Amino acid sequence: MDADLVAHMHDGVKRKQILDGARAVFLSDGFDGASMNDIARVAGVSKGTLYVYFESKEQLFEALILEDRQQQAERIATLGEPENADEFLRDYGRRLSCVVMRPETILQVRMVIAATGKFPRLGQVFYEAGPAFGLRSLAGLLIKLKAKGQLEFDDAELAAQHFLDLSHAGLHKRVLFGVVESVSDEDIGRRVDAAVDVFLRAYGTKASIAR
Repeated sequence: MDADLVAHMHDGVKRKQILDGARAVFLSDGFDGASMNDIARVAGVSKGTLYVYFESKEQLFEALILEDRQQQAERIATLGEPENADEFLRDYGRRLSCVVMRPETILQVRMVIAATGKFPRLGQVFYEAGPAFGLRSLAGLLIKLKAKGQLEFDDAELAAQHFLDLSHAGLHKRVLFGVVESVSDEDIGRRVDAAVDVFLRAYGTKASIAR
């Protein structure tokens, strides 16, 4: 095996090791409470090695945001090409709601909100990698459904935002602000089904009714 390839693979493994350790420390101690010393210890690397990969705690947290948002996008992206708006939206809404209301996701959102006042870039990175990326991705899928005669709208991103907001319908805020610790799959399903019904009344065509 090529020496450069081996070195690249080693760097990837070491970077993941550091990010996994950082995730554990951030989730346990919060952004302000986490230290590079603790991250190095939990990750099982020296502090010198840690700084070779990341120059600061802020840079490390930013990298963690990007990795976690990519993993979330991959979980949702397995749906494939949408064919029927009703079926697609019910599946998409359930997957998305389950992802955004996972305990570790909620903790990360809280950390980003707390840190953004002092480090605005962290909030910007989180927004672009998470909500903005998800909005654009869904808008692209809705455009495909429009081309199939399933939906009708003038502004794809606005339609996508309407569906996302309807799908959460207050559940996300209740978890985010600690009103409840979690929500059941049944609650998520009911909200998503209602969201799809309302959304299709606004944007659907006769061809989009699956039931």
